[in-house]
Amino acid sequence: MYEAVVFDNDGVLMELTEMALHRRAARDAFEAVGVADPAEEHVEAMSIGVTVPKLDAVCEYYGLDPPEFWRTRDNLMARRQKEAIRRGEKGVYDDVTALAALDRPAGIVSSNQQATVEFGLDAFDLAQHFEIVYGREPTVESLRRKKPAPYYLEAALADLGTTDALYVGDSETDVEAAHAAGIDAAFVRRPHRAGENLSVTPAYEIDGLAAVPRILEGELPASD
Repeated sequence: MYEAVVFDNDGVLMELTEMALHRRAARDAFEAVGVADPAEEHVEAMSIGVTVPKLDAVCEYYGLDPPEFWRTRDNLMARRQKEAIRRGEKGVYDDVTALAALDRPAGIVSSNQQATVEFGLDAFDLAQHFEIVYGREPTVESLRRKKPAPYYLEAALADLGTTDALYVGDSETDVEAAHAAGIDAAFVRRPHRAGENLSVTPAYEIDGLAAVPRILEGELPASD
């Protein structure tokens, strides 16, 4: 079953970042480029789930350069998440111990910043489990390439030298990205996804990472 396994990061390996931190980082970014009192809806729009149209609209409103503003925002977001990891406010799930049971190549594809993901892997001593790690660069283009687009997942598969892989995620966009890349998805129904109804169907639905080695060994059947 599968030549490799690829994981999402936030909500799968590491805990989600508090929304308040996302908003503080977005507000910091506005202040850093000279916007002292941005509208709350613009702070919210630049906090999470940012798209290129949203970014362009906000930057046009304030007369900002989108690439410069986004680079500032992403770097500040990474800095604040690193601080949260250092303070123990953003940790890992207990079941990451299941990574030690993997017997084939593994990677990470995240829509979080590359700098944030790499810092967390080092902080929690997890980097040795992964051959490749793809997060976003602090560029506007990275917004076009993030999930549900398969760009980073396809790059990871190319690096791993396979198209026969399982992608383990905790969101609908993770499942969509896996389907777009032509591979199976395992949806991890963490507590923060307890009541979520998916409009796409993953090959597997699991309640934690301990199930992943069992999937790879063929012990858990795929959904009908």
